[in-house]
Amino acid sequence: MNVKSGIAKFAGKSSYWFLHNVLKGGTSFPGKLAMNLDPEILNTLAKDYETVIVTGTNGKTMTTALIVEALREKYGDVLTNPSGSNMQQGIVTAFLAHKNKKARRKIAVLEVDEANVKMVTQLVHPSVFVLTNIFRDQMDRYGEIYTTYEKIIAGIKLAPQATIIANGDASIFSSVDLPNPKIFYGFKLASDQAKNDVKAPVNTDGVLCPKCDHILHYHERIYANLGDFFCPNCDYHRPELTYSVNKIVAQSPNHLEFKMGSKNYSINVGGTYNIYNALTAYSVARHFGLSDDEVANAFAKNKRVFGRQELIDYAGKKINLILVKNPVGLDEVLHMLNTEKDDYSLVTLLNANHADGIDTSWIWDGQFEDLNHEQIKKILVGGERWHDMGFRLNVAGFDPSIMTTCPDNESVINEIAKLPTEKVYILSTYTALLSLRKTMAEQKIIKAGM
Repeated sequence: MNVKSGIAKFAGKSSYWFLHNVLKGGTSFPGKLAMNLDPEILNTLAKDYETVIVTGTNGKTMTTALIVEALREKYGDVLTNPSGSNMQQGIVTAFLAHKNKKARRKIAVLEVDEANVKMVTQLVHPSVFVLTNIFRDQMDRYGEIYTTYEKIIAGIKLAPQATIIANGDASIFSSVDLPNPKIFYGFKLASDQAKNDVKAPVNTDGVLCPKCDHILHYHERIYANLGDFFCPNCDYHRPELTYSVNKIVAQSPNHLEFKMGSKNYSINVGGTYNIYNALTAYSVARHFGLSDDEVANAFAKNKRVFGRQELIDYAGKKINLILVKNPVGLDEVLHMLNTEKDDYSLVTLLNANHADGIDTSWIWDGQFEDLNHEQIKKILVGGERWHDMGFRLNVAGFDPSIMTTCPDNESVINEIAKLPTEKVYILSTYTALLSLRKTMAEQKIIKAGM
C-alpha cells in the first residue's frame, strides 16, 4: 500500500466511524472521500479478496444477502455492501467498513449497479459474475434492455477467466458468446414441459430471438420474459441448466417453500421473484462448495432486507415495506399481494427523482386491476407524485371514497395508525422509501440507518 492509498484509507475509515457512531448514517460519503484522495483505492482494498459481483435489474439486494448468509455457513466472515449502496463509492465504503473478522476464505460479495460493472471490474478483478435478470428499468438511465446488457458485457470482457453464474431463463444472458466458464440456473416445474408451446403477453419486453429476431416461444413461462424459451424459427433455446427449482410447494406474502433437486427449501419472504433470488444464491453457494444442508440452514436464517419486504410494527399494525421500481417488479409484487388471505390496507408512495427514474409511466404497466379489490379496505396515496398514482388507482377501478391523499411522511404515518386493518402493505419507490424510513427513525418507530 503506497502513501496515497494509506491516507485515503485512513480518511475513509475515520469518516465512516464518525458518520456511523455520531450521525448514525452514511453509506457512500466515506467511499467518495477516499476515492477523491486515491481514485484507485478500491484496487488496494479488494486486492486479497475473491470477489463476487451480483448485478441485474431486479433482486440484487435480496440475492446478495442470501449469498452472504449461505457463504457464512462455511467460511465465516464475508465482506458485502448490505445497504444496497451499489455504485462505486458505496462499494468502497463497504470495504472501509469491513472489520476483517477471522474467515476461512477472504470473500467479497458485492451488489453492483448495472452501469457500474465495468468500472468496478477494473478495480476488484472479480472471480464470479452473478446475473439475475434484465428488465426495462429507469429508461432515462439505462435505455432498453439490450443497452443495459452491453454495459454489463463491457465489464465481463475485462475478466475472461471469471465464472458467469446466470439466469438461464433469461434469453439475453446466453445471447453473447463469451470465453468465461458458465453456469446456468432456472425453473423446471413440469415434467413434460417440452411438449408445451406458449407465447408471452404481447406487451412483454425481451422476447425477440437474439439470433434471428423471431418472437420467442416457451415450453414453460414463469413470469415476464423468463422461462424455458425456444425459437421456432432457428435453433436458439434455453441453455442446459446446472441448478433448477423443480416445484413450488407453498406461497404466501411472508413465506415461500420450494424444491431444488431432492430437497425442500424455505425463506421468509413472498413472491415468485424471490424464489429466483434464492435459486441464484443456491447456485453461487454450490459453486463455492456448500452442501444442500448448509444452504438450507442459511436460508432458514434469512433476515428481511432494508426495503425488501421489511416488516415494521407500529400502532398495532403489521407493516410490510416493499420497494417497487419498474413494471415487472411492480407486477410481481401485485401478484404476491393476491396470495394474501386476510384483508389489508394499501399504501403507495411514488417519487420521480433521479434514483427512481424521472418517468412515472411505468405504473400503467402494473396490473392493479387484478388485485382483489374486496380485500383492500383502505388506500393511502403519497409521495411527490401522489396525483399520478391516485389517478392510476382510480382508473384501475378503486372506489375514491376509500382513498386518502397524504402529502408528506408525517401524514402517512398518522394515517397508518388509523387504518382499519392490522395488515398494511406499503409499495414505495426508492427515494420515497428512504424518506419515509428517515421520518420513522426520527419518530423512534424504527432504528436509524439500514
